[in-house]
Amino acid sequence: MAFDFLVPVKDKVLAFSELLPPQALGKNIFVHTEKDGLPVFANATVAIFGVLESRNAFEKKTEKLDVDEIRIQLYRLMMGNWNSTIIDIGDVEEGDTVEDTYFVVKEIVAGLLEENIIPIIIGYTQDITFPTYRAFDNIRQMVNLVSIDSRFDFGEDEELISSHSYMSRIITDKPNNLFNFSNIGYQSYFNAQEEIDLMERLFFDAHRLGDIAAHLELAEPVLRSSDIVSLDLRAIRASEMGLSRNFSPNGFTGREICTIARYAGLSDRVSLFGIYEGENSHQAFQMIAQIIWYFIEGLSFRIKEHPTSKSEDFTKFTVPTDTEELIFYKSHLTERWWVEVPSILPEHTKTNSPALLPCTEGDYLDACNQNIPERWFKAYKKGFN
Repeated sequence: MAFDFLVPVKDKVLAFSELLPPQALGKNIFVHTEKDGLPVFANATVAIFGVLESRNAFEKKTEKLDVDEIRIQLYRLMMGNWNSTIIDIGDVEEGDTVEDTYFVVKEIVAGLLEENIIPIIIGYTQDITFPTYRAFDNIRQMVNLVSIDSRFDFGEDEELISSHSYMSRIITDKPNNLFNFSNIGYQSYFNAQEEIDLMERLFFDAHRLGDIAAHLELAEPVLRSSDIVSLDLRAIRASEMGLSRNFSPNGFTGREICTIARYAGLSDRVSLFGIYEGENSHQAFQMIAQIIWYFIEGLSFRIKEHPTSKSEDFTKFTVPTDTEELIFYKSHLTERWWVEVPSILPEHTKTNSPALLPCTEGDYLDACNQNIPERWFKAYKKGFN
């Protein structure tokens, strides 16, 4: 069984936890230890584990990511007003081959998903996103993936899978279960024009760093429709991560990335959160720990909502335009918005009824001004091609 390959959390982390106050996370996480084995999965909400695979790193690094130091920084943080049960199941070490590691990660993630447990993965390189995507094969027919990244990571056709090319394999690998791919935070100078054009041709969503940083709320509906969130920490500016040479002077601030992580946690669809491409510095360890804290914070305040015209919890707005009649819904409880899209994916809807696409109030106002929202148009085209 794949869980047999998990390595227990190190004794130094356990010893550190013993010194923490009772309100600290380290006193409230059920941990995989050498003495007691894996924690009980029943009633667990979140499972944290590390993946120490590094052989497909685009920039070859001289030292392994110290996941234990990340744990120490996470464990020392205080619990929020949460109802989540958190387990830490240890680490996946490098297998004999990269494909062996991928297989173990895929099986572990699939096992957790079947138990309705959300994996939080601390991975050395972002190509680990590929086996996590494949873990959904027998769980969901189609998957939406969001990457928080300064790059699209398509790479060259002939390039082996790496942290800069894993998306090419996801798009081409069979069975193709990827319905939508969205990028949050890309920086134009890191992406070839051909990659930007490919995003347009496939009706994928791309949101520039400047647009999201200026209006963080734009990230919320993108994450609300996602199954997998993959965070490349190089989307964060170097000054926030300990000034590593592998990071750029431009990127998200710590406050911005934690807000985005909280949005990911709030999404009642997000089933996996992966954090990759970290560096060994005290500041980076703190940043990763705080990102995880904010994701769990959002998770603890999730509200499952499904707008209908018959529900008194939503207001329905009908907006006639020159070409379409758009139907919007607004939640009275959370003030979130949705728009109907005819048959985005007919096999996932009953009697080909319209599907609901998360959107913003700005999309509604655009429609009122006779401008079809771009997210609606891309979803509509994808559903009919």
